[in-house]
Amino acid sequence: MGKIRLEPFGLLAVFNVAERGLLIVPQGDELHMQAVATTSGGDVSVQLPDGADNGGALPESLVRYVTRTQETVLLDDAASKNPFSGDPYVVQRRARSIVCLPLINQTKLIGVLYLENNLTPRVFTPDRVTVLKMLASQAAISIENSRLYRDLEGRERKFRRLIDANILGIVIANLDGLIVEANEAFLRMVQYSRDDLLSRRVRWTDLTPTECRERDEQAAGEAKATGSAQPYEKENFRNDGSRVPVLVGFALFQQGANEGVAFVLDISEQKRAIEDKKQAEDYLREMRLKLSRASRIATVAELSASIAHELNQPLMSVFSNAQAAKRWLDSNPPDITEVNSSIDRIIRDARAADERMQHIRALFKQQLFDKKKANIPDIIREAVRFVQEDPKKRNVPIECRLEEPLAAVLIDQIQIQQVFINLIVNALEALEGRQVSPLVILRASASESDGMLIQVIDNGPGVDDPERVFDAFMTTKEKGMGIGLAVSRSIIEAHGGRLWAENNEGGGATFNVALPLIDAESITF
Repeated sequence: MGKIRLEPFGLLAVFNVAERGLLIVPQGDELHMQAVATTSGGDVSVQLPDGADNGGALPESLVRYVTRTQETVLLDDAASKNPFSGDPYVVQRRARSIVCLPLINQTKLIGVLYLENNLTPRVFTPDRVTVLKMLASQAAISIENSRLYRDLEGRERKFRRLIDANILGIVIANLDGLIVEANEAFLRMVQYSRDDLLSRRVRWTDLTPTECRERDEQAAGEAKATGSAQPYEKENFRNDGSRVPVLVGFALFQQGANEGVAFVLDISEQKRAIEDKKQAEDYLREMRLKLSRASRIATVAELSASIAHELNQPLMSVFSNAQAAKRWLDSNPPDITEVNSSIDRIIRDARAADERMQHIRALFKQQLFDKKKANIPDIIREAVRFVQEDPKKRNVPIECRLEEPLAAVLIDQIQIQQVFINLIVNALEALEGRQVSPLVILRASASESDGMLIQVIDNGPGVDDPERVFDAFMTTKEKGMGIGLAVSRSIIEAHGGRLWAENNEGGGATFNVALPLIDAESITF
């Protein structure tokens, strides 16, 4: 704080009754000692600590009380019982007379003055305290002025560093157009020298083309009215007569003044980029025509992949049952009962494939889902059956933990069943080649927070990014298309639900499906 912050300790020389004095400035929750004064034989010694929190070197409870209440505390005999007699500092120092005053300037607490005498009680008489309060008020003003001066110096240093950094042009000018000062960045921008500036040959109005002067005048009027002008684009003449496009912002040093600072940014590169962009747009327009046909072909390929993904599971089941029927026919004698059962399953799965095609057509026509009340456990069991009819997926046990009865949900059964088929297949494929005993768990329950919550849990390697795994065409499988999870999330969200993934602590991943319950009183099956 400089010399001014020591002024309160002139009080010690006046009264010579305090053995120790502290100037404390609160900063947030911390108490910073700015100066420590001690007296010995009429001499006053002042030390300037580093300003760090020195809670152990002062009666913290007392000082915090004065800081909080902004009231003066006078202890005629601190050794007697008082609200602060238990303070560790008071106990250790065995202080007798203590006075602690807030330093206040315009209702704002600037600091705290603490004085103590460890030998004699009642040394701070009412008259002395009155004088202390008066001088403390003056000290608060001096300290605040010192702080404001330091802040001003700090701002000036920062402003000077900004000017000298030459990151952008900075000009100090008056509203009449005279440029008082400018940094090197601005001088390079307009190709003038420092001598040109000092000779007052560089004026803001001379740098401005005629067509830009009206905008400059508007900015000057705006600055007069509000103290600053919003940034705007214009051009400046260079010394050689060429022009440089700039972005200008202006602020007066104080409202109503005639002088201020302008910040000038050379936007030549941005302008060139815009011109290049126009040329690029012409080129791109031509390229779009050439790419249009390729884009349509790619779209057809994506749709084909999506349709193939939807139909893959029922067709695989049809193929598996057809093979089973052929085996039963080839047996000796043929097992007609099993053949009939296989044919029934083929008809059922073919019907399921047809239903999926109907849903795909409805999707292309932007028709709504055919939502009906459904029993989630039945849909899950049917999805498990579909998956396990694939011979490659029969070896992994699938454990169903389904609470029953469960509340009803309003869903498109075909779409939701396809979601669970996708999730189960993904879980089984994640276990391929794993040394651990593979296991997939399906768990369904209902709660007020999540509605109907169905979880597909595996003990595989987990997922690298639980959110990106739902991006379209994002896949980690060698032959995967990256469509299944993206389509599944779209279906669940269209039902007003959520689908998300998370890694398990013990390994593996869990895919969670939350569906809203019917807004009725627990309709169950």
